[in-house]
Amino acid sequence: MPTVEEKAQAVRDDLAERESVLVAFSGGVDSSVVAALAADALGENAVACTAKSETLPDAELSDAVSVAEEIGICHEIVEFSELDSPDFVKNDEDRCYHCRTMRLGKMFDKARELDIELVCDGTNASDLGEGHRPGLRAVEELNAYSPLVAQGITKAEVREIAELYNLSVADKPAMACLSSRIPTGLEVTEERLTRVDKAEQLLRTWGFSQFRVRDHDGLARIEIDEQELERALDVDFIRAARDHLKNVGFDHVTLDLFGYRTGSVSPAGQQEDEPLVENVFDTEYPTGQ
Repeated sequence: MPTVEEKAQAVRDDLAERESVLVAFSGGVDSSVVAALAADALGENAVACTAKSETLPDAELSDAVSVAEEIGICHEIVEFSELDSPDFVKNDEDRCYHCRTMRLGKMFDKARELDIELVCDGTNASDLGEGHRPGLRAVEELNAYSPLVAQGITKAEVREIAELYNLSVADKPAMACLSSRIPTGLEVTEERLTRVDKAEQLLRTWGFSQFRVRDHDGLARIEIDEQELERALDVDFIRAARDHLKNVGFDHVTLDLFGYRTGSVSPAGQQEDEPLVENVFDTEYPTGQ
């Protein structure tokens, strides 16, 4: 069985056979590793490209810019709006398919503009066995290349390679797009995306690392990882969260005592960035009466 170092070298060798590569680059650990390997293999003939839209948190775009500079790869930013697509806005179980189709489509447009041969993404081998992933259908249909999958590199191995490159994102938690905070069936709007982004900025300011703010049509449900949950019970934080989230447009603010859970607005087996419908208000809870 090949070592992680051998798998990483296999990706470099593979990409070195191409004339040029554009990497769909979010600044997360997967795409950062692909970008680092591509830059190693092709130098200035490797380009990272980030698609800016309403579903990308401002902090994530800033991180992408910083990590591209850290890697030393040319970085392009393209802009589009998922909200232009009625299929995306209605937020059904194929929302991620529509988003990925548009996002990758912009990557291919940029690649044609730059006369670049190949568009790569950061899908890893672990992603293929993780439940309902309509976004992967878009990758296949558009014929984007997944070098991590080609070499059987798992998520754990991606992080090992990131450490070999001393990438600052080696331990970065997964960060799905902002629309994943909105339960399926509830329309994705700019207002909802904006207030979620502003709400999560507060949690970053307070130093939390693994969290989500779920938007249940005006009710903010804050999820924080169990290891950090005790800090969220601080009275000063509770007051700040209540006041800030009300100011950015939420009618009610709650703290989920179960803590952070991937896919908590989705049925079991779905991924964080691809929720199916679940209405938390349909559940009957005992009232103590």
